[in-house]
Amino acid sequence: MTSNALVSNPAAPALQLNESAAPESRQFLTFRVGTEEYGIDILRVQEIRSYEPPTRIANAPEFVKGVVNLRGVIVPIVDLRLRLGMPGEYNSFTVVIILNVGQRVVGIVVDSVSDVLELQSDDIKARPEIAAALDARFITGVGKLSDRMLILLDIEAMVNSPDFGLVD
Repeated sequence: MTSNALVSNPAAPALQLNESAAPESRQFLTFRVGTEEYGIDILRVQEIRSYEPPTRIANAPEFVKGVVNLRGVIVPIVDLRLRLGMPGEYNSFTVVIILNVGQRVVGIVVDSVSDVLELQSDDIKARPEIAAALDARFITGVGKLSDRMLILLDIEAMVNSPDFGLVD
């Protein structure tokens, strides 16, 4: 009888409406550059590859390491560590994240890939307005995790920026 009372309870539909209005979640690929942990929208990631020295392009900025042939597509490789003014040490953890950004495929070199995390919109805080090595316009926010903070990047704005060293 108690279960029938709960089913016919007029408050039950209101509870269901509140449950369907749960915060929106997004998934992020997390990676490390130096001691910092960053996240990018998982929908931009095509694949993750181990680092192989690309073919160097003459007169390219130091952080544009060169290009690789990825199944017939010529992909520019940008070392995000060097772009952020950090030293780039290549070891067994160094990877290239291949991204699809707009009409462009580009690879970014990072120290390591950590995980894919799902964040609720409540866990994403506004970007800080401070001077840093990374232009604040490329930061969409900060992900608040139980034990750490995650810098969320607008990788599309970053890759399409003239500061990134790639031209159309």
